[in-house]
Amino acid sequence: MGTQPHDSRPGLLPGLSIIHANHLEDLRDVAVHWVRTHPLGVLETEQFIVQSKGMAQWLKLAVAADDGCGISAGIETQLPGTWVWTAYRAILGNDTIPTDSPYDRERLVWRFFSILPTLLTDDIFSPLNRFLENDTDQRRQYQLACRLADLFDQYQVYRADWLKQWAGEKDQLLTGGGQWVDIPPQHAWQAELWRRLRARVPASLRNIGRSDLHQAFLQKASDTRVRPEILPPRVIVFGISSLPKQVLETLYAVSHLCQVLLFVNNPCRHFWADIIEDRELLRIDHARHSGKATMPTPLDPVDVYRHANPLLAAWGKQGRDYIGLVYGYDTPETYRKNFAEIDLFRDVIAQDTRGTLLHEIQQAILDLEPSAPDNESRRPIARGDRTITFQVAHSRQREVEILQDQLLHSFETLDNLLPRDVVVMTPDIEGYAPHIEAVFGNLSLDDPRFIPFTIADHPGKKSVPLVKALERLLHLPDLRMAARDLMDLLEVPAFQRRFGFKETDLPRLFQWIKGAGISWGLNKSQRASFGLPPDLDQTTWAFGLNRMLLGYAVGNNKAWHNIEPYDEIGGLEAHLVGLVAGVVERLEALWTTLQSSACPERWCLILRTLARDFFEPVDASERLVLNRMDQVLDDWLNACTQADLDQELTLCVVRDYFLEKMAVQGVSQKFLAGMVNFGTLMPMRAIPFKVVCLLGMNDGAFPRSHPPLDFDLMAEPGMYRPGDRSTREDDRYLFLEALLSARETFYLSHVGRDVRDNGERTPSVLVGQLRDYIDAGWTLEPGCAEPERPESECSEPERLGSECPESGQPNYEGSGLLDHLTTIHPLQPFGRAYFSSPEAPLFTYAQEWRNCLGRREDQPREEFLETPPCVDALTLSPLIGFMKNPVKFFYNHCLSIRFDDISLENLDHEPFALDLLAPFNLGATLLSAGLAAGVSPELYPGRGGPCVVEAAVVEAADRLTRTGELPMAGFGTLAAKNLTAPVIAMLTRYGSLAERWPRACDPMEIALVIEQDGWPEIRLDDWLDNMITTDFDDPGAILPQFARQQFYPRNILDKGGKLLLLYPLVPLWISHVAGCAMGIDLTSHLIAPDAVAAFHPLDKAAAFSVLMDILTVFRQGLARPLPVTAKTGVAYVAALMAKDEQRAKNDAARVYAGDGFNARGELGYDPYLQRTFPDFDALWQARDNFFKDLAATLYLPMVQAVEREG
Repeated sequence: MGTQPHDSRPGLLPGLSIIHANHLEDLRDVAVHWVRTHPLGVLETEQFIVQSKGMAQWLKLAVAADDGCGISAGIETQLPGTWVWTAYRAILGNDTIPTDSPYDRERLVWRFFSILPTLLTDDIFSPLNRFLENDTDQRRQYQLACRLADLFDQYQVYRADWLKQWAGEKDQLLTGGGQWVDIPPQHAWQAELWRRLRARVPASLRNIGRSDLHQAFLQKASDTRVRPEILPPRVIVFGISSLPKQVLETLYAVSHLCQVLLFVNNPCRHFWADIIEDRELLRIDHARHSGKATMPTPLDPVDVYRHANPLLAAWGKQGRDYIGLVYGYDTPETYRKNFAEIDLFRDVIAQDTRGTLLHEIQQAILDLEPSAPDNESRRPIARGDRTITFQVAHSRQREVEILQDQLLHSFETLDNLLPRDVVVMTPDIEGYAPHIEAVFGNLSLDDPRFIPFTIADHPGKKSVPLVKALERLLHLPDLRMAARDLMDLLEVPAFQRRFGFKETDLPRLFQWIKGAGISWGLNKSQRASFGLPPDLDQTTWAFGLNRMLLGYAVGNNKAWHNIEPYDEIGGLEAHLVGLVAGVVERLEALWTTLQSSACPERWCLILRTLARDFFEPVDASERLVLNRMDQVLDDWLNACTQADLDQELTLCVVRDYFLEKMAVQGVSQKFLAGMVNFGTLMPMRAIPFKVVCLLGMNDGAFPRSHPPLDFDLMAEPGMYRPGDRSTREDDRYLFLEALLSARETFYLSHVGRDVRDNGERTPSVLVGQLRDYIDAGWTLEPGCAEPERPESECSEPERLGSECPESGQPNYEGSGLLDHLTTIHPLQPFGRAYFSSPEAPLFTYAQEWRNCLGRREDQPREEFLETPPCVDALTLSPLIGFMKNPVKFFYNHCLSIRFDDISLENLDHEPFALDLLAPFNLGATLLSAGLAAGVSPELYPGRGGPCVVEAAVVEAADRLTRTGELPMAGFGTLAAKNLTAPVIAMLTRYGSLAERWPRACDPMEIALVIEQDGWPEIRLDDWLDNMITTDFDDPGAILPQFARQQFYPRNILDKGGKLLLLYPLVPLWISHVAGCAMGIDLTSHLIAPDAVAAFHPLDKAAAFSVLMDILTVFRQGLARPLPVTAKTGVAYVAALMAKDEQRAKNDAARVYAGDGFNARGELGYDPYLQRTFPDFDALWQARDNFFKDLAATLYLPMVQAVEREG
């Protein structure tokens, strides 16, 4: 091992120097100045130990600045744990100490995983065995191995003395008070487990753990007089909020061999270790900083808040422990002469100046000031002081929208504020990232509201789909592999490219998937894995692909081997079927592969093959994901090899581990690159920014709740030691650091209102403590509110202000300080409160909502088109659509707005019963088959001839089963029966009509020109199909008579035998009126299973008059949604014919809005009606009860004309 003599260069003399400051930028300046004025050799590396990559980036930028070193080169940043192991190797010999510890966390996971099955027979491990019972897929075994690895990894750092005792067969614990006690009997298994684990480690590596090496390192380091070559000449520890005692001991041990500079960000200039619980455990013999002169010694815990700063006492435990431990290694007399100052405590508020609320709080913490003793001692705060604000929103989306407006205002009002001066932190960046992208990423670069931003702890948008696709493929054995699952995969660009798809192919594939009857399951084998019978192939991907391929081969032909061809495949897009078949084939192979357990090496091959078979990366983000995947697999295989893992692993174990590692993201490369920085609190903790914003400060979200493991011995009573890590204490200190790192504004936001009922939701306890502290120490300065700038002076984008009575914002005058600092925002970004007045705290830069100004009405505004569509030619279809639902017709045809659900969700489940539309859609198929077979009346059911028509209907139902449109197995038999029964009943009734009109005839033309006063003429052109006529050979016939039929597959009679359902007659009525207006002697029939309803021939003039009335209303419906529908209108006029207007209104209300019990009414199913007429009163009262006139004009002639036949 190479060694170097003690460095005699000025500024590089060995020793531990500790610099304290309350501003991190002061520490940074000293560190950079020291590096610049005392440079290392050309080939030597400057070593920085930092707590996060964010801090490392911030430090490198300072080194590279013009007033720093001008360039950041030859700098290495390490985390404390990594550096400690490097120091061990440097002192103890890098030839004998491996690069990675055999007891590091990753290797411990797999060592514990390997050893756990061998413990099942030992009584001492019964607590573990109970947990591992019925562990069929190794998931519990893996979870327990992870928990144990975490715990023993912490033991190595914080309780190395315990592990050393256990390895020596002594089952004891050293308490926080320094006494050795026996391990509680229920936890005795931990010592034995540690010994068993060590026994499985090769003898050459058995004593190469941190708990073993640390004491050996300390001894060897104290005996070493020459710096080892791999130990850098200088180590700078910068900006770390907390270090375990083991790390501090390591730093101190090498400080006589190299220069160690420890820069401590200390929030208080006084000694403050005794203001927090467990202070007696620190055993501080000497402290560099003196106690506050006015503070009694010793300090009674009851009197803490009378003499100490309550925020420091509540949030500072982690920092207190760290600084207290640092005192134990501090000898300032040995290095004070090397620095101009070693205590760089700087007042936040200059002498004889008035500070802002933020600065006064920071100064109070610096000076260890307690809260004001009474209300009279509270200090006044100017009404214009907004350096600390509390924003209350209804959702995360609103939090981010409000943040955008507040930042725009800050850029406008704060001097020299740039995007890089702003940091936004949240405990849940994954949850907020989509909202940040939606709000800040939704503006173009040329928009004056655009703010450049980056999300530091979140993968890029392009890499997310690829990671999600990997996750979905690894869950293939658990996936139903529904239509939506494959379509989601096909939307991933790298997946598309691998199989040759284009983005434009997806709509066509959607149609084919729906048409081929695919719902879920790769094939019958995969479906059987969910516990279904092994022969159910219907509606799987294999089933649908067979139909597609057969349809391409034979077209619309008969079934082959019980496969019904799907004949929509053809043309230039036919190759897509082959591509889909290739995808399904690879998925089937992957599904088979993932069923089996395998060794780690085999799993690495499987996962790499998966990536190669399913993805073709092109851009850098995709390659980065797959490179990251390779690195994760390499590291995992190395860890398993070193852990001597010889077990085969199930998919769920490998998947959980792999996806967890893939989810770990480093800090974005764009961090601190001139943009607003979004991220979690950890990477950017303590880094100073002019504006610090915290989102998501809700109760339960922060501080995070991570209760210790039940078997964590460090959490047992009496076992606490200064420096122990606690997530909640860490979060408290994070919050304190965030408050202290804000230079001009500290912005706090939380979801404080329920989005459903506007009820209050509690903020984080830390926010509550800050608010209580502010309320106890400061008060709002009396007097009038400071004048706001006139709106005319606001720069673009225009600042729009408002009062906020509806959102709960208090009035400025006479309100308390907390009310003044708190803004409760409206539920929506377009709330009227934002646009009412330019002098209140609510404002928005979202100019798109300005059109809402002055548009407040007590009643919904009637929507109409000033220039309705010009219609000069019509067919019957739009008239029928209009008569059925004028409101829907207006949205669809005049506004081109459709609310139809076109998603794949309804395809993801195979049918178990017929839906409400099946008798119409599928029944039409059966009817067509029956009518095609009924070439003569005697072939219809009930006519005494062969049951040809009935047989054709049954065969058509079988064909529907083969297409997957009917349910499987017994469900399908029942569905076919329910579907064919009404069809056969209708065909039986049609057979009777066919005797009276025995001949089919060609479609008859409708050609009418309709002129109305004040309106341009309209041509009505169409054809009447399904026409039958009398026998022309009948000598008694003078003129031919015609009939037309329409089928309706539901009963239309009530219990008394009267016609009940009349609205289905609308399509037949329109065609009947048009045919009669042409002079055709036409009888029209609505054939239902239980009856036939008929319209008899109308006089030509009478029919033309009815048609004119319908077209008059139709023209009005082109300009506005008319308040009427067929169901409700027919119910009204049918009851009105009985001369009971109140009953008619009640019937109409029941049909429209339901009866208040189970029936929802047509309003409950129609989004168009919900949007326009949200209740029956709105429909009834619209345009002065226009409903009554419309119903009478459109539907009364139809109801009067219908008669029952048969």
